[in-house]
Amino acid sequence: MADKQSSSAGAYEEANTRCIGDGDENIILNPHFDDDLNNWSGRGCKIALHDSMGDGKIRPLSGKFFASATERTQNWNGIQQEITGRVQRKLAYEVTALVRIFGNATTADVRATLWVQAANGREQYIGIAKSQATDKDWMQLQGKFLLNGVASKAVIFIEGPPAGTDILLDSLVVKHAEKLPPSTPPDFENVIYGVNIINNSNLSDGLNGWFPLGPCTLTIANGSPHMIPPMAKDSLGPHEPLSGRYILVTNRTQTWMGPAQTITDKLELYLTYQVSAWVRVGSQRNGPQNINVSLGVDSQWVNGGQVEAYDDRWYEIGGSFRIEKKPSRVIVYIQGPSSGVDLMVAGLQIFPVDRKARFKHLKKQTDKVRKRDVVLKVSGSETDIPWGAFVKVKQMQNSFPFGSCINRTNIDNEDFVDFFVKNFNWAVFGNELKWYWTEPQQGNFNYTDADELLDLCEKNGIEARGHCIFWEVDGAVQSWVKSLNNNDLMTAIQNRLNGLLTRYKGKFRHYDVNNEMLHGSFYQDRLGKEKNIRVYMFKTAHQLDPSATLFVNDYHVEDGTDTRASPEMYIEQILGLQDQGAPVGGIGIQGHIDNPVGPIVCSALDKMGTLGLPIWFTELDVSSDNEYVRADDLEVMLREAYAHPAVEGIMLWGFWELFMFRDNSCLVNAEGDVNEAGMRYLALKEEWLSHAHGHIDDQGEFKFRGFHGTYTVEIFTLTKKLSQKFTVDEGDSPLVVNIDL
Repeated sequence: MADKQSSSAGAYEEANTRCIGDGDENIILNPHFDDDLNNWSGRGCKIALHDSMGDGKIRPLSGKFFASATERTQNWNGIQQEITGRVQRKLAYEVTALVRIFGNATTADVRATLWVQAANGREQYIGIAKSQATDKDWMQLQGKFLLNGVASKAVIFIEGPPAGTDILLDSLVVKHAEKLPPSTPPDFENVIYGVNIINNSNLSDGLNGWFPLGPCTLTIANGSPHMIPPMAKDSLGPHEPLSGRYILVTNRTQTWMGPAQTITDKLELYLTYQVSAWVRVGSQRNGPQNINVSLGVDSQWVNGGQVEAYDDRWYEIGGSFRIEKKPSRVIVYIQGPSSGVDLMVAGLQIFPVDRKARFKHLKKQTDKVRKRDVVLKVSGSETDIPWGAFVKVKQMQNSFPFGSCINRTNIDNEDFVDFFVKNFNWAVFGNELKWYWTEPQQGNFNYTDADELLDLCEKNGIEARGHCIFWEVDGAVQSWVKSLNNNDLMTAIQNRLNGLLTRYKGKFRHYDVNNEMLHGSFYQDRLGKEKNIRVYMFKTAHQLDPSATLFVNDYHVEDGTDTRASPEMYIEQILGLQDQGAPVGGIGIQGHIDNPVGPIVCSALDKMGTLGLPIWFTELDVSSDNEYVRADDLEVMLREAYAHPAVEGIMLWGFWELFMFRDNSCLVNAEGDVNEAGMRYLALKEEWLSHAHGHIDDQGEFKFRGFHGTYTVEIFTLTKKLSQKFTVDEGDSPLVVNIDL
């Protein structure tokens, strides 16, 4: 669920009066407590009415009264109102509450939550909004929600702070959300792509334009590479060589010290910039050194690319960034190595990327990788074969896996299901197969949700990935598992493997065995040395379901922003597992990416592709509040993946607003309108279908080149019309399809 951050209470008052006067009804009864506490109740605690508190320091903001939830002994205690019958399914609602806290905490998280019960008793908690409230001021808590199914009971409540802290509520508004006006496409008419915005990058004018961040020393030296770093070369094309001069940074006493430049006036909003440089560290290094191109955008840190240096070679650093709100100051600086370690920087380039130009190259590549020559050979008696008969070939479906994440609650919404089954041929479940979902308390199992999702997939001929058997990140391990001693933990792991893979044997084509092993080490820390636990998980999973391909799965591998997850680190991890006998059969790259740049993504895929294993994008999403920019980001990722021979499937991490992992990443708005990003996805799916028409030649043949998938052909002669279905599988030699008239 998307959480919206708090904003000032003044804006709230205006919104509050405006929206209720709009004719868009507030479905909350007695929202300002003018009618005492009628329609309100405590959720596990008491509630009280006030006109002031704290010796008159706390007063209501929007009316004459406010309420408090008091004598709270649990986080979930709070103030609630039942809204059964007043909230409709498949409509987006906007929730705005004015809250503060009182008592033993000065700041605390306050949440708005909706509890829903279906007719069959199934319960669901929907997180609507979360914000940090204080004991000083009223804060606005704002968010949106949508009910997929029919609610036989619905209650909205405010909860969150620790026990003993009162929640104060001034007012609550729940109304049908206004549709936002569509974004306008950014105007890139006058952008000159590929031009470096860094001043004096080649150091021909001394250190002009550069300054040291912090009291370090910058000098110019010679001897850096003359060639353009490969990822930049892919974007820039033929280019003059670099100067061979570099900035040497000495007397560094903090990791953040390095060379810097101000670039505020050179940046365009919504434009994607690629970052490129050669970097190197001095001989003082002790162990691997992290080097990072950073941007200070006002007070915010933005990551422009990272690399880890192990020795005294020059390393390519590559990354990207984009700015979507007008800043007052932007500086770029290179930082990272430990204090006392010298840093060298050569040929820093920051330039706007021409995405459209690269698409031309990718289309050619796609034709090579994803199409096959087809010969339709028409036979029959001499009189049957009219040379020159008209042929019409239509591709019905592309067989390449394009999938999406789905959740149990989504499938109660028939509009969601309709879009999903029409536009995707694979599925992955957001949470419903994860261990914390299937066994939240020890011995207390819930496979119902996964069963129902699997049932939907099977009915619609949709394949499914199993995500995930284990999750290596500490924060994703449920508390009962953490509390086990090592022997009991080992038993629990065996039970999990047996229970899951026996129950679903042959049902999931893939499993992510132990999610995010580059970023977490819970099981490894507990049982790694003693039991070689990661290898054990793979081997056992394979024994229990030999038909499933077993994947590693991790994030930031493709974008150059995370030294823990570079392609090199991932390759090393996979080879290490394979060397010890783990049957790793596929590489999962999650793909939660920001402002993607084709050559950077492609470079990572090329490196990972050397392992010869199928690569899947397993959780792809992109994010921008401008849906045209979001559409461009999505197109970059889909084209790069589909054009790359090592990639064998693409899974989106959802598509429907309010049911996404990240804000501003949906393809379909909450009430079912397909936005610009969704239209772009559908247009690409259409582009990747082959259609052909023409006449049978004098050899009785019709030839075309088409994408892999299922087709129908129609042949029209003077006396009859014949139609036949056929499938184009992958293959290097032309496919001959015999058609007997």
